[in-house]
Amino acid sequence: MPEILNPTANSVATEQLRGTTSREEVCARIRETGVIPVLRGASPEAALFAAESLAQAGIPIMEIAANRPGALGVISHLVKYAPEIVVGAGSVTDMATAHRCLDIGAKFLASDALMLDMCKFRATEQVAVLPGAFTPSEILAAWGAGADFVKVVPCNAAGGASYIRSLKAALPDVPLIAAGGVTQMTALGLVAAGATALGVGGELIPEQAIRLRQGRRIQELARRFLGFVDNGRIESAGRNDFLTELK
Repeated sequence: MPEILNPTANSVATEQLRGTTSREEVCARIRETGVIPVLRGASPEAALFAAESLAQAGIPIMEIAANRPGALGVISHLVKYAPEIVVGAGSVTDMATAHRCLDIGAKFLASDALMLDMCKFRATEQVAVLPGAFTPSEILAAWGAGADFVKVVPCNAAGGASYIRSLKAALPDVPLIAAGGVTQMTALGLVAAGATALGVGGELIPEQAIRLRQGRRIQELARRFLGFVDNGRIESAGRNDFLTELK
């Protein structure tokens, strides 16, 4: 397991890690790509393989679930050996973990539940924050607290695309990330319904593909999801133009 950077002894190195990509650049990359791969429980070497495979296919982003054993070591490893990739910490459940993830260079913080305190990092640490939410009230609270995006999770449990469409009708200005059960069958519909981006786990980076080092398989899946995003955005834009003409 790679050594974790000590925030006191390595404060200069930590600031350099954070400074390589600004919060605005991270947000722009998320909006442009539209896909956030989520990896859970992988070794540092396996995570690096997956991240590099995804980057070669056009997705230079990786979210590491921080609630798994060894996750901080994985984040540190990716930050050190894949500086061109936006590495974030997901499934953050407490502020102590959020601080540790920032200290080792995470460029965004995401949660699977509403963590309003995490939104403070947006200004104080200049890091992108993606708090989780489920209900309209939670989504509005997260947005009001300063979230860059709001992660709707578990999206599939609430009806998937139909739920995203309803949320966007009520809260059109809030950029939503659909996460939790996103598949190849649902991806296009979620984006067409208004999701700014998708949080995708095993459907994009299968455990078997990582274990067998099947880079081409991961790249093919990445290209598929990028295609779903592109086509979903075209469909969404067409629907919005049609509704505008009706007014």
